[in-house]
Amino acid sequence: MIADFVLTKRLKTPDIHFPVKLHREKQQIFSFEKFEPFTGWDQDLAEALDSGGSDMEMERGIIQVQEHSVQHKAKMWKIALNVSGKGDSLSPWDGVLDLPEQTLIHNRSQQLIDQLGASEEEQSDMVSDIESVITFYCKSRNITFTPELSWPHLLKPLLGLQLPRSDLYNCFYAVMNKYIPRDCVPNGRPFHLYRLLLQYHEPELCSFLDTKKITPDSYAINWLGSLFSSHCLPDVTQALWDSYLQQADPFLIFFLMLVMLVNGDSKEDIISKFEMLEAFPSLLGAEDIEDLFSLAQYYQSKTPLSLRKMNQNLFGSSLVALKEEDTDLSQALCLPVSVPEILQANQLQQDGVRFFVVDCRPAEQYNAGHLSTAFHLDSDLMLQNPSEFALSVKSLLETQKQSLESGSIASGEHLCFMGSGREEEDMYMNMVLAHFLQKNKEYVSIAKGGFMALQQHLVDMNVEGLDSSYVHWIVSTSGSHSSLSSADGESLSSPGDSKGVKSLVNKMTFALKSKSVNVKEKMISFIENTSTPVDRISFNLPWPEKVIPDRHVSSSDRVGKPYRGVKPVFSIGDEEEYDTDEIDSSSMSDDDRKEIVNIQTWINKPDVKHHIPCNEVKETGHMFPSHLLITATHMYCLREIASRKGFAYIQSRQALNSVVKITSKKKHPELITFKFGSNNSAGVEISAVERYLIPNAGDATKVIKQQIMKVLDALESS
Repeated sequence: MIADFVLTKRLKTPDIHFPVKLHREKQQIFSFEKFEPFTGWDQDLAEALDSGGSDMEMERGIIQVQEHSVQHKAKMWKIALNVSGKGDSLSPWDGVLDLPEQTLIHNRSQQLIDQLGASEEEQSDMVSDIESVITFYCKSRNITFTPELSWPHLLKPLLGLQLPRSDLYNCFYAVMNKYIPRDCVPNGRPFHLYRLLLQYHEPELCSFLDTKKITPDSYAINWLGSLFSSHCLPDVTQALWDSYLQQADPFLIFFLMLVMLVNGDSKEDIISKFEMLEAFPSLLGAEDIEDLFSLAQYYQSKTPLSLRKMNQNLFGSSLVALKEEDTDLSQALCLPVSVPEILQANQLQQDGVRFFVVDCRPAEQYNAGHLSTAFHLDSDLMLQNPSEFALSVKSLLETQKQSLESGSIASGEHLCFMGSGREEEDMYMNMVLAHFLQKNKEYVSIAKGGFMALQQHLVDMNVEGLDSSYVHWIVSTSGSHSSLSSADGESLSSPGDSKGVKSLVNKMTFALKSKSVNVKEKMISFIENTSTPVDRISFNLPWPEKVIPDRHVSSSDRVGKPYRGVKPVFSIGDEEEYDTDEIDSSSMSDDDRKEIVNIQTWINKPDVKHHIPCNEVKETGHMFPSHLLITATHMYCLREIASRKGFAYIQSRQALNSVVKITSKKKHPELITFKFGSNNSAGVEISAVERYLIPNAGDATKVIKQQIMKVLDALESS
């Protein structure tokens, strides 16, 4: 019998600062406090479901139920799967069961019904339903049903809802489309991704399983393919799916699988009872679901967002072909992280994943230019001078520890290694990565594309030209920009470099190359001066060529004709300059900046005509979740307060008649720049510039333009 479980610490709040493990204890199986996953089912919910509403935000607020009828649960799941009121997809089908693998489908359907212990009459109808649903799904999508597929298990919890066949198919299709990843087959891509996730959080266990040749698909293929319904009891599966559908996050299954494995047993028992490993979910009880999800959400909070952003095509109905290098996760040394996430993660916020970036390029490349917060670890030393490499690694870990304690902007619990981005040059970096992984270091990742990707990203985001302040993410520690020639390790750089991040990385670079200093002591002292950002320097590098596509005249282009004989007050077009010398959204007083408002209250104000969720983009590249509110005469920017959910600062108030230009980037049309000012005898005087990253930017700028036109009409007629 597989080992039993008990939770050592119970999670009650989302603010978790420690990993929670389950340990073995006799005669207890996930013995937790009584969990009531949903609040009482009342008349309000019944009325909401009967109304047929489909607003998921509203439904999630009231869908939290525990005891309710099968009919109500069926309505709840159909709403969560967005199939409520959907027609009969089976109606065009002739109902003929004639696939080459039809016998296999029938036998699998019969096996499932035999497990449920239904009456003979019910069994016949249920087998027919399952066989019809699977057959039509295969025919309509030109898929062959194979023995390893878990589709019958996926139908098991849906059968408990007593749905008509048309609804059964619609729900099955929705679950398959949204929650079952593509390539869920032996050696499939989802299992390589899951192994990288396991390695990221539990490298020792991952290494142990690798040495024993226990691959994720050997025990988890049915976990993933059936959302645990293959092994959980029906009531447990329904409780688990209640929470899972409420979260509406397809990637959550990977973290639930991680918890299941990590807390399932000791390493010794895993290998001695390997044949029972797949059965771990059978030990779950309905009362354990809350803790299972709490642990999963803990691991999720400690995982880079790149995991899901780089693998979004695992789910959904998109048939877009994938690049081979993006799909072959089996060759990945560790979890890749995108450059934008690295840059954004260490900006201001204290919560979430923060990276300690380790630049593994040769010294001359690092000195020519590097990310301002990166620690240098010359990977060539691993073979050329192993003792110095060992000292550098020790210094790296000590620096990381001290930076975390001091709150440095360069600090991060998660190590992210950066190479050049050229495969032939990154061979040694891969050896360094393997070294850290062999030491079972958790939270190890690699910057996807290396320094070349960083350069390209800054070129793309850098609103026209190397003079933009965004490029100051990069600093140089060689040549005329920064000298490191002093014997005692003091940098001889410009006065602006004497403290802060640049001072830290410059001194670290020197210290790691100097044999006359105590590196450990130096590292500790360096960290003390990194709590405040400083101005960074520009330098010349062979940046990737920026291609500006040819632009042809369109009938929709503005041609400069004055609006009804009035001199143009604003224009909308492609942005050709960054105007870094212009004032950056500073047209309000300190009191205005400090004003705090309830976001929803302001959105609901009767004079607010349009609400546009967005991110405010500063010239430094920092982004802040914000909301643009458009009234009849003004545009307000509310910047969300991270520490106070639902509240925001009034970041700016701008009159619509002061908008003189609205521009967008050719390569990034969602990056919108607003310029505010006034006309005088000398021309247009710019008073403020604000930039926002706006989803569906075309629609947003259209409604703003229309409102500006109304203001101008009113001014003209007055």
